Amino acid sequence: MPYLQLDVTGHYAVAQKKLLAARMSETYATMMSVDIRRISVAIRELGDGGVWRIPEVGGEPVPVSVMMLDIRAGRPPELRMTIAKALCALSVEILGLREDRLNVEFTQHSGDEMYHPALGGYSPDWAPDET
Repeated sequence: MPYLQLDVTGHYAVAQKKLLAARMSETYATMMSVDIRRISVAIRELGDGGVWRIPEVGGEPVPVSVMMLDIRAGRPPELRMTIAKALCALSVEILGLREDRLNVEFTQHSGDEMYHPALGGYSPDWAPDET
């Protein structure tokens, strides 16, 4: 944990996905004050017709992308907004996603819901004064 997942409808070169994973990890580690070794990034290419949203009432579904961020519980809303904007900007810059067709959802977890065998077990608790 954290686990950063991006569901997309397109297909991208491995180099693009690797660059995005690196930049997302670096950005997240810096902004959220976490050990970069605990971050996992998934870029799931669901293909044409894989993710849809209706942007206007009465409108037709359009292809979209969704970012799911499984993060430590207790992060303030302002910090979550800041990291969401930063990760969206990277996705737009590197993959060319449309910002108006990208949304972010958060799932929050406590430290004992994140197990890392290589890093000594459960994740350390996050203190609210860490930013």
